[in-house]
Amino acid sequence: MAGKIVVKGARVHNLKNIDVEIPRDRLVVITGVSGSGKSSLAFDTLYAEGQRRYLESLGADARQFLRQMKPPDVDSIEGLSPALAIQQAAGLANSRSTVGTLTEIYDHLRLLFARLGQPTCLQCGRAILAQTIEQISDQLLLLPEETRLLVMAPVKVGPEVKPHEVFQELTRAGFARVKINGQIHELSEEIPVETDPLHEIDLIVDRLVLRPGIERRLADSLEVASRLGRQVIKVEIIPVAGSEVAETAIFTQKFACQQCGISLPEITPRLFSFNTPEGACPACKGMGMEAKPRRGGKGGNNALDVDPCAECKGTRLKQEALAVKLGGKSIADLTSTAVSGTREFLQKLKLGKQGSVIGRKLLEEIGNRLQFLIELGLEYLTLDRSAVTLSGGEAQRVRLATQLGSSLAGVLYVLDEPSVGLHQKDNAQLLALLKQLRDAGNSVIVVEHDQETILAADHIIDIGPGAGVKGGEIVAEGTPQEIMSNTESVTGQYLSGRIKMPIAEGRRRTGEFLVIKGAKEHNLKDITVEIPAGAMTCVTGVSGSGKSSLVMDILYNAVAERLHGSTHRVGNFDELIGAEIFDRVVGIDQAPIGRTPRSNPATYTGLFEHIRSLFAQLPEARVRGYRSERFSFNAPGGRCEACAGEGVVRVDMQFLPPIYVACENCQGRRYNRETLEIKYKGMSIADVLDLTVQQASDILSTIPGVSERLRALREVGLGYLRLGQPAQTLSGGEAQRVKLARELARKSSGRSLYILDEPTTGLHFDDVRQLMELLHRLTDAGNTVVIIEHNLDVIMSADYVIDLGPGGGDKGGRVVATGTPEDIAGTLESFTGQYLARILAKERRSGRANFDMSLLRYQ
Repeated sequence: MAGKIVVKGARVHNLKNIDVEIPRDRLVVITGVSGSGKSSLAFDTLYAEGQRRYLESLGADARQFLRQMKPPDVDSIEGLSPALAIQQAAGLANSRSTVGTLTEIYDHLRLLFARLGQPTCLQCGRAILAQTIEQISDQLLLLPEETRLLVMAPVKVGPEVKPHEVFQELTRAGFARVKINGQIHELSEEIPVETDPLHEIDLIVDRLVLRPGIERRLADSLEVASRLGRQVIKVEIIPVAGSEVAETAIFTQKFACQQCGISLPEITPRLFSFNTPEGACPACKGMGMEAKPRRGGKGGNNALDVDPCAECKGTRLKQEALAVKLGGKSIADLTSTAVSGTREFLQKLKLGKQGSVIGRKLLEEIGNRLQFLIELGLEYLTLDRSAVTLSGGEAQRVRLATQLGSSLAGVLYVLDEPSVGLHQKDNAQLLALLKQLRDAGNSVIVVEHDQETILAADHIIDIGPGAGVKGGEIVAEGTPQEIMSNTESVTGQYLSGRIKMPIAEGRRRTGEFLVIKGAKEHNLKDITVEIPAGAMTCVTGVSGSGKSSLVMDILYNAVAERLHGSTHRVGNFDELIGAEIFDRVVGIDQAPIGRTPRSNPATYTGLFEHIRSLFAQLPEARVRGYRSERFSFNAPGGRCEACAGEGVVRVDMQFLPPIYVACENCQGRRYNRETLEIKYKGMSIADVLDLTVQQASDILSTIPGVSERLRALREVGLGYLRLGQPAQTLSGGEAQRVKLARELARKSSGRSLYILDEPTTGLHFDDVRQLMELLHRLTDAGNTVVIIEHNLDVIMSADYVIDLGPGGGDKGGRVVATGTPEDIAGTLESFTGQYLARILAKERRSGRANFDMSLLRYQ
């Protein structure tokens, strides 16, 4: 569908009444400095209006369950398609969500196992075959002629039923003989047997000899035996010669072991679901984990160890589900294997003629979805990986793979930095898949800072020129070449090379090291690494190579345990040397600072306490007797009770993700009327929370305890954030920088260890430069900085690099190279080195880098 999406008068958040035309069926990148208004245009305007129009298109019977959504503040939007957002936020993911469930691959696997899986006995492991009468008859007719058969039905006798009563009932039914513990008895005679559950009683249904024409009689006898034996048939086979020992064959028409008698429930897709009673492990209710209390930490604080469930071993499923095998593997075996391994197994799976017909489409669908994950650089993930453990970038690419598998057309896709957490090696595959979405007849809008993605776009919209109130305008738009030639665009100047990221002329060198020996967590292959103290170290490698396992699970948790008595689980390693060098460790990841509207930058950084104290000291507040607690929206008294101080009301959208709408009583201001009457410089406390960090710095800079925290937020590039901005609206990168700001506001002795997990997430080129200047100041003060990062500009600025790999998952976990960025660039086996070498070669040709070109193998 050709044409354009025409937006007129967009005023959402900081957008300044902008008009923009976005070409349809194209790959469009919206870029600009952090806080310039990119997400306001892409998500809060385009996607929000697309979602609202979709809900309005539903019938009245569906809309009755949904609250009317408020349209975005825009004059008009024309040419808008149904919209899908693929963001870094966790969305619907919870502890029960896995990679397999998010991509719907697990749903297809459940169906595959239900249709083609081979049940096995829980006790002896033998295959369980449920056979039809025809199959049993055909099998017996293959025996030699004149073979004698005794067709029998097992008769159940329990303590509540007397054997003689059973015998009388069988006699009345016309049967003549039973076999008890191997001995044949006539029912017309007195049979000496007591009520004993150990007695093996078989009713003899028929005695026959295999001869031509016996087929019908045999089938009839088998049917009778099956009915009386509750779908279990015993057949004693007496060979022709008579000298051989007779054998007893047991056949079943239900899923039960012929030897042990153990039966399985009906094999349906629900048996393999850990979210249903039919399939979930009864011990852990399908969670796969169990929490055990333990003592530890400072002051004897209680903590919980979360371990795999002892009964299901973390598989989440009942033993009956695990007993169904396909190609010798259970469904848990498949989902615990890396995506690449699962794909390889299914490709090599041998099915019979009938199985191939049944499973062909299922295997094709599963294979395609697995391939999308591989092409997105996620081949190291396992399908049973919990969704809550995925990084923002991983979760977003998993959802992108789901959309690729759905093969929709005519849709507006809005993506939030899909390159986050992706190594340059995998970026080309991501771009190819985005173009595949476009070529299928969809409009793809990407909010992005990655240089390769921007240059691959059909159309670019650069928003700025600054952040917050200084942004919200269209600075430039057009093709990549047009953006690069635009002197007003900061983005264009970085793309064209007119502005360059500074490269350190020298590298810091110290004599002290922090050493981790024998790291074996997750996929780490018993590695030993040395991290120089007083320097900036980057840990690099392709996605899934083991960076987070080494840095967060082992390094941070182990040092935090030594220095602060942390009770977080420490990854598997042998020895840590040098922790005594530091007096504090600060770990900063991308986990949210809170999951509800109650958490915000002001509360997290401690600003709010000082602001509340300020309002409590105002003359009007003292006259009324208002204390600091009155100005908290978390406690009754001053808050709006209609929304309990949240400012928004959560609306359950039934079959869609829940949304938050402004409280009708307080209009989102969180407080009641009396509290809002207290003013500081003409502003209520709600007005102060609505200020950006930069605005607050101009107004509140003289308040004790406030200026340091505001300065720290500005230094990490968050001057555009509102103090009361709800935590769930922050990206992973913003949340991480709020955490960094809180730590920077604290006094440091110069012996701190700062550990950051991809701090450049969500940052524009210019913001990266500002962040690096800050981290270098920290390092120059004697602190040690360790960063997990893919950004080549950050890696080039580091003093020391530890490159893990060479691949992801089982193919990773090794140290590929260590040393300065120049050392990494000269390492043949390093994928990171290949890209660093290209940068160094370019810088050398421009005369900006002092580096021996002969060391580079990629030019």
